Order: sequence, then structure tokens, then C-alpha cells
Amino acid sequence: MPQETIPAAVDAVLDATGLLCPLPVLKARRALKPLAPGAVLEVLATDPGAVNDFEHFCRTTGCEMLEASEQSGGVLRFRLKKPGASGRDPT
Repeated sequence: MPQETIPAAVDAVLDATGLLCPLPVLKARRALKPLAPGAVLEVLATDPGAVNDFEHFCRTTGCEMLEASEQSGGVLRFRLKKPGASGRDPT
């Protein structure tokens, strides 16, 4: 997983630590629903399978993965940008 940090304003944070596949992605989908197009959702997860799950989620929904990194303690951080009006709605 690439370790990159892209400064982006975060509009909402979802703590999915301790949850196993597919719950982090399902909860992220629900958390994105009320957000405006272009909003950024930060998801924190500990399930190693979340890496592949969020890559697939972004490919199929049009969300842009701004960041995928591992923080201390094995916490994975994903920053997802909700697609604009021309993209597919992930909700």
C-alpha cells in the first residue's frame, strides 16, 4: 500500500476500527450518502482486507481514493472523495 499524504479538507470521519469485511465499506457507503459531491470522507479501519475492498469500491462507484496509508497501531486510513454530478453516485 502506498504511503502518501495528500492534504485535503476532511468533511466527515468514519471510525470503522475493529469491524471486519464488508462492514467498513458498507458503513462508508452510508456515511457518503448525505455528503455533497466532492466531499471527502476519512475512514479508519483495522481489517487488512479493507485495502482491497476500498480499491474495488472506488473502481465501481467513481469515488476517488485520495489517500490509502497505514498509521501507527495498524490503523488503515482511507480518504475518499465523493464523485461530482458527472460521476456515479456511490449511495
